[in-house]
Amino acid sequence: SVSAQDGDLKFPLESVKKLKELMDGNTHINPRMMVPIASHSPCQEKHLPEEFRPVCKREDAPLIFRRLSLAAEDDLCEICANAACAGCF
Repeated sequence: SVSAQDGDLKFPLESVKKLKELMDGNTHINPRMMVPIASHSPCQEKHLPEEFRPVCKREDAPLIFRRLSLAAEDDLCEICANAACAGCF
């Protein structure tokens, strides 16, 4: 199956897509800066896939979640265009 990896952490692509949906749904635009900023951590979401719960305990969790979210953008992982994805062969 297709998966996304960040360092030694590996997650199913479907879970990473769900993470991206949660992260995209919980941002708002700062009108002064006109850039999206996170309103809260995906760890606060009750629908966060279980495989991400251990990541929530890490200090670098926001960076990991951001990188995984980027891996799921525009279905690039589906065509193996992203180096974070594995299992496409």
